Amino acid sequence: GSYSLKFEQTALVFGMLANTFAAFKGSENKKLMSDKGIAERFGGVGNQFAVTQIIGFFLCLPIMFLTEGDMLNTFIDKLSNSTQLQFNLVMSGLCFYLYNELATMTLKVTGPVTASVANTAKRVIVMVYMAAVTGKVLTDEQKIGAGVAICGVLLYSVVDDILKSEKTKTS
Repeated sequence: GSYSLKFEQTALVFGMLANTFAAFKGSENKKLMSDKGIAERFGGVGNQFAVTQIIGFFLCLPIMFLTEGDMLNTFIDKLSNSTQLQFNLVMSGLCFYLYNELATMTLKVTGPVTASVANTAKRVIVMVYMAAVTGKVLTDEQKIGAGVAICGVLLYSVVDDILKSEKTKTS
C-alpha cells in the first residue's frame, strides 16, 4: 500500500555521520591498541577510551553551537530548575560512557568491522525486543529493515568464516 515517510532529514544526516565516525573511531582505536608503545603510555584501554571521548567532545562543540547554539540559554534554564533533568542527564551520560567503554574493550578482542556488525545486530535486537515488551506492532518497513540488517549480519559472519578458513589453509 501507500505510506508516507516520517523522518527529519537533519536527524538522518547526523545519524549517518555519527555511524561513520563511530566506525572510524573503532578502527583508529584498534590501531592504537595494537601499538604497544602507545598502549603503555595510555595505561590501559579505559584511559584510551576516556581520551578518545574527551577529544570527541571538543570536536563536537563547534557543531553543537552551530546547530543548537540559540537554544543554549533555554537548556541552561531547564537544567538549573529541574532535578529530574539533572539526574537523567547524568545517568544517560554515565550509561553511555560505560557502554562505550565496554565496546572499546570488546574491540580489543575483535576487529572494528565485527564490532560494527555486532552494533547493527544489537540495534535490531533492541528494536524487536522493545516491540515485544511494549506490544507495539512493527510496521512493514521496520520488519523489512530488521530482516535486511539480520541477513546482512548473517552474510557477513558466513563470509568472514569462509575467509578465515581460506587464510588458515594458505598459511
